[in-house]
Amino acid sequence: MNSMLEHSQPEKCQVFAHRGANREAIENTRNAFDKALRYAIDGIETDVQLSRDGVTVLWHDRFLDKIGMSGKHIDDFDYQQLRALINPDSDNEGIMTLDDFLRSYRQRCRLLIEVKNRDWEPVSRHHAKMRQTLDLIGSDPGQRILVSSFNLASLEYAHRYRVESPLIYNFETGQTIGDARKLLATHAFLHGFCLSIDSIDQAIVDLLHDYDKCAGVYTCNSDDEITKALQLGVDILISDLPQRALMLRDR
Repeated sequence: MNSMLEHSQPEKCQVFAHRGANREAIENTRNAFDKALRYAIDGIETDVQLSRDGVTVLWHDRFLDKIGMSGKHIDDFDYQQLRALINPDSDNEGIMTLDDFLRSYRQRCRLLIEVKNRDWEPVSRHHAKMRQTLDLIGSDPGQRILVSSFNLASLEYAHRYRVESPLIYNFETGQTIGDARKLLATHAFLHGFCLSIDSIDQAIVDLLHDYDKCAGVYTCNSDDEITKALQLGVDILISDLPQRALMLRDR
């Protein structure tokens, strides 16, 4: 069993609002985060991308289809251009920087920041994104801010850059408990894993808890999905419907 973690996992499953209250406002915006905090959520999950001029911004997809710019990418534009393109007339639903997000919400709830490092982007930008994210988080003695990624190499880099950072590895849907066992043996620094609701089961949750690791699950929206996650005893439940997850958890 790994004893590297300073804190044991929470007794009650923590509910995180997926990109804020994204069913009530535009995702990953101040309005979505503020609406999510009207509920008794434990945390907010959000996504970090990098603008062309190297500013960490909150955006889930690489593409800008959501604002009617098919074929255009978030990294095709500098930050000031993105401000002018994405809901420029709204202070609460325009594009938000990671810096602004942290200043506004780190004292109000826990945060789970997914760094969107994918193969389409040069590794140098992966590293820049991780460095900026960890530098902006800075000191976090209570480990209230978690950093996650589907890119294992990025998490390895993040650990070398700031060894104390709690890092979550996001499993792809095709990965198995065998992959988890190997990673627990080779990547003991990981704070935990986050798996899809379709692929998580009791065996992998128990395995993670045996190693004192956090077990997270994404994205639980139906009653069946939320109930499954709660019955498995996960530590973090990410949902587009955090108010529903809270009701089922606390009932």
